[in-house]
Amino acid sequence: MSDNNSASDGGTETATHPVSVALENRLMSHGYYVTSFEWLDGEGETTSPDDGIGIALEYEAVSDAPAVTRDEVGAVLRTLLSIGEERSWTPGRLEVTSFATDGAVRGRWHVEREWFDRLGADLSQVEFSGLVLRTVRDRPSGRDTD
Repeated sequence: MSDNNSASDGGTETATHPVSVALENRLMSHGYYVTSFEWLDGEGETTSPDDGIGIALEYEAVSDAPAVTRDEVGAVLRTLLSIGEERSWTPGRLEVTSFATDGAVRGRWHVEREWFDRLGADLSQVEFSGLVLRTVRDRPSGRDTD
């Protein structure tokens, strides 16, 4: 992790934790272990980032599935959106790479900043999910997994 060296607090994190630590702590309960978290649009505040700041996220998935699944995408998004809601913050572009425990790339997916901005306004959760799932690419073939 790049934001600090805090250990997991068992799910009782507060808004004083950096976004990366809160995300790491919560995703562990879903079997996803954050291996890299970087702000895309500058340095950003770690506990209260500016709206629209992008994130590059990499994690290791403890899963038998050879590629990124809908449930996986949903868990990551629900977790990030929950953290954003607690902090009155909207994330920007999200770029994600999922790895297997052996280090092989399971897939990549992303969310455009505009989709986060429109969610709940003129974009329903179903429409939002559909847009995101269409970005999922498996490896090594590069095929859509939707």
